[in-house]
Amino acid sequence: MWLQTVEPAQVVASLTESLHGGPPIAPLPADAIERARAVSMLQPTRPVSEADTAAVVSTSGSTGAPKGVVLSRAAIRASVEASHTWLGGPGDWVLALPAYYIAGLMAIARACLGGGRVVSARSDLSDLPDVGNALSPRRYISLVPAQLARALRYGELTESLRSFSAVLVGGGPAHGELVDRAATSGIRVVTSYGMSETCGGCIYDGKPLAGVDVELTDHGRIVIKSSGLFTGYRLRPDLTAEALTEGRFTTQDLGRWEAGRLVVLGRMDDIVITGGHKVDLVDVEQPVQQWAARRGAHGSVVAVPDAVWGTTIIAVSDSPGSLADLQIAVGEALPAYAVPRELVHVDQLPWLASGKPDRVAIKSMIMKVRDARQVRA
Repeated sequence: MWLQTVEPAQVVASLTESLHGGPPIAPLPADAIERARAVSMLQPTRPVSEADTAAVVSTSGSTGAPKGVVLSRAAIRASVEASHTWLGGPGDWVLALPAYYIAGLMAIARACLGGGRVVSARSDLSDLPDVGNALSPRRYISLVPAQLARALRYGELTESLRSFSAVLVGGGPAHGELVDRAATSGIRVVTSYGMSETCGGCIYDGKPLAGVDVELTDHGRIVIKSSGLFTGYRLRPDLTAEALTEGRFTTQDLGRWEAGRLVVLGRMDDIVITGGHKVDLVDVEQPVQQWAARRGAHGSVVAVPDAVWGTTIIAVSDSPGSLADLQIAVGEALPAYAVPRELVHVDQLPWLASGKPDRVAIKSMIMKVRDARQVRA
């Protein structure tokens, strides 16, 4: 059995065929650099040994090299059925995220297996009102938080989103303020937590879907058991053995239970030690993004080695600004030790096609600037 690499425009037809017994597919990213990394990892000339494989999805690589997540037809079907049970039934799906990442792929799978249609929309949702005219009354869309935040700034887009049976928001933390604004606007937001290894969202609004069990280790690490779990990592039995044990997937995320709902605290690799204090970069990124958004810009944070602090937190924005103003804004929400010590301006903040800041690229940019400074010194 051979792996068929698929161009973005072909994913809908190819996945539909695969789910009905066709060859397993590997959707390729549109970006040339991401594509080269994915092909190198996938090694499509080597056969697929896992039975019932429907797709191999490349992880986003936001914190490192991508992995190939092997998904079976049975896992995808189980995830789709659980999602439909929660949402109230199948319907049409708008594809506003890349089809080669898990959120987009599963939107296609839900429509395909539920008898609905897939209608594509621009990532900025500017054509959503027109797209809506082609949909049935039961309609769904998956978005990342940045897309929802942008849509709420435009009355026509907000009105269009009100017509959806549910708007799934995942791919990153959907903070309470954003969800509350959407709800106040009459949009039915469903926060979704999951990853490629779980066939996308397996926890909606903090509640596990049917057939999904969630455990927390003594250190708060999230462990998931589900019939919708991946089979393994493409050509990496070592990584598979580390993450998948006796039908349980040990994630890289930390969480806690609050009033019977799972609260995701952030990734383990987002936790850094600076000056002896433990800091979650996700907690820092939220006020940095809010500070940047007030100025019509985007922001992110990274941590880099530092001789004095061990690790120092740096804020990055695609618009010039005052470090002092940023520190005041972040300091209103977080302890002083978590406030970024530097602010770096870049002409364009690098993003992954999944809608997440490309922290690997951002960190590389900053390290090059620092190395250049040392050479000049």
